[in-house]
Order: sequence, then C-alpha cells, then structure tokens
Amino acid sequence: MMGTILQALGETLYMVGISTLLSVVIGFIPAVILTITAKDGLHPNKAVYGVLDFLVNVFRSFPFIILMIIIIPFTRLVAGRAIGTTAAIVPLTVSAIPFVARVMESALRSVDPGVIEAAKSFGASDAQIIFRVYMKESVPSVLAGITLTVINLVGYSAMGGALGAGGLGDVAIRYGYQEYRIDYLIVTSLVLIVFVQLVQYIGNKLYDFSL
Repeated sequence: MMGTILQALGETLYMVGISTLLSVVIGFIPAVILTITAKDGLHPNKAVYGVLDFLVNVFRSFPFIILMIIIIPFTRLVAGRAIGTTAAIVPLTVSAIPFVARVMESALRSVDPGVIEAAKSFGASDAQIIFRVYMKESVPSVLAGITLTVINLVGYSAMGGALGAGGLGDVAIRYGYQEYRIDYLIVTSLVLIVFVQLVQYIGNKLYDFSL
C-alpha cells in the first residue's frame, strides 16, 4: 500500500505544484487589469472592468468536475490527451486562474490609497506603482491567497481522480471505493489532511515573516 500511496502523493504534488505556478503567473494579469480599471484605480474604465469582472465570476461558478469535462477538447489540444496526471494540470490551472485573479485583485486593492497618491506625487510611472507599491505593500495578502489556492487545488486534484487524473484521489476511488478497501480510504484521507495542514502552516509562517 505505501508504495502506491507514495507514488500517488508524488503525482498530487506534481499536479498541484505546476498548476499553482501557472495559475499565479497567468492570474496576475487579470488581477492587475481589474485593479487598474476599477473605479478607484489608476485608469478607471467601467467597460473593461465590467467585462473582465463578469468573465472571472463566470469561470469561478463552474464546479471543478464539470469544468474538467467541458474543457476536454482544450485539454487534448494542450496536453495531447484528456486523462492522466499531466493532462489534469490543464483543468486545474483553468479552474484556479479566476480564483487567483480575484484573490490578487482584493490584495492589490487593499493597499492604502494614500501610498498610491504619494507615489504619483513623486512622478512614479504606472509600472513602478504596480510593482513597487501595489505588489510590495500587498505581499502578505498575496501569500495568504496563494496558500488558499494551493489548498483548493489539493481538493480539486483529489476530485479529478474520478476522471482518471491520478494522484491520491485516483487511489481512493480505485482501491478504496471500487474495491471496498477501507484502509486505502483512511490512509489517503490522512495524507491529504496532513498535507493541507503542512501547506497552511508554511503559508502562515510566510505571512508572518512578510509583515
């Protein structure tokens, strides 16, 4: 059993790690656009903000298991196949991008407006304000958001096991549910609990350090 569990844990770490990295990098773009075009942003634009805000909300509304099925053609296009550990990274990333965008937007918009105005008065460019003011001041909130993203992706990766994504969810379904092996269900559940607790602990330490 332990060999199977360890292999599944490695697959879960692979899926969650890559999808977290991709979703944070890609999700940062709409987060910045939403922040800049908001009514209190650097360049308010009601139309741009409204459209992007709507799209983020739409994609956040899809349950992961349904989204995974809907984007199967896109997954095949990107990964070359619809099932497997690598293929699962595609729907995991797509599902996390709107979540990351919203979390980062909230973090960026929580920056004290007085600090932004002070940067403007010193002649700072938009790029300097975004990277040296918004990002610098919102680091603790961004780290907390990334921690939540990792924890959500752990849960999504487990659900993806129902559609052949691999990882701990796949082991729980194939051995625990289909073969009625309660010991597999218990062990995979315990591993997931410990993993989530460890992620939250590291996230809390990073948050405290960044304050």
